[in-house]
Amino acid sequence: MICLTGDIHHQGLNTGNQQHSDRSEIQTALDFLELLAFYKVKMTLFISGKTFQESPQATAAIARHELVEIGGHNWDCFEPSLWHRFWNKATGSYNGPRWYQRWDVEKTKRTIEAVTQTPLRFWRNHMYMHGPYTEQVLAEAGIAICSDGVKKASQGLEWHPAGLYNFPLNIMPDHEHIYHAERTPEWVKAWVERYNWSDDFGSASYPVDVWADKVLTQLQQNEAAGKISHLILHPLTMYLCDRYASARRILLYLSQCETVHMQDLLPERKKQCR
Repeated sequence: MICLTGDIHHQGLNTGNQQHSDRSEIQTALDFLELLAFYKVKMTLFISGKTFQESPQATAAIARHELVEIGGHNWDCFEPSLWHRFWNKATGSYNGPRWYQRWDVEKTKRTIEAVTQTPLRFWRNHMYMHGPYTEQVLAEAGIAICSDGVKKASQGLEWHPAGLYNFPLNIMPDHEHIYHAERTPEWVKAWVERYNWSDDFGSASYPVDVWADKVLTQLQQNEAAGKISHLILHPLTMYLCDRYASARRILLYLSQCETVHMQDLLPERKKQCR
């Protein structure tokens, strides 16, 4: 069983990947819809609230897609960053104080739900940023699953006493582990040294074909062990790396497995399906 996820950011965020692309990030998301339809693979897309504001027609098309489930990805992805760096130093929460997080979640929920006409129950913070108030704020807002972080040994949903599940990635992420766009070997080396960065899969980055080989091996190992896999593919990253060639390799494998949305993993959903 495999849960495929991805993140979509508003173009105004002006990320390094966006600066290196001749296609907008929302257009790569629309490209990905065609790939999902071709391979018949389900996907949960975490989308920033501002993306719905900037690209109403495109986000409406994404929300209507039968293979796509929508999650929240903050309102503006922690902009301006200066405020969040200050809050991190002052309070130990890059996400901001409790009141700000409530505002962020509620504004994002209202914006997305106006399009989807269904309650927003899934969330991933930009950059997987997880603060001391994250679970409580999200649970109070009706979020059922928070998908922050990378945990190689994760077995699936992890209940938190605040009243929701955490669901970290357990397959090597794409963006942080692939050389592409601004992420040259020199850039990655400097970044890792500056921030002492690493996740559960280490600090190394790879050419996209090597990364894809590693991902496919991890997926196959989890399938053989009967373990759920939680994988992330950013449409923009996949476009920049090799114009979706590696994404197609992975989607071809996923098409031979059971893919699920996050809602399919919730206990009440499983009961309904019995």
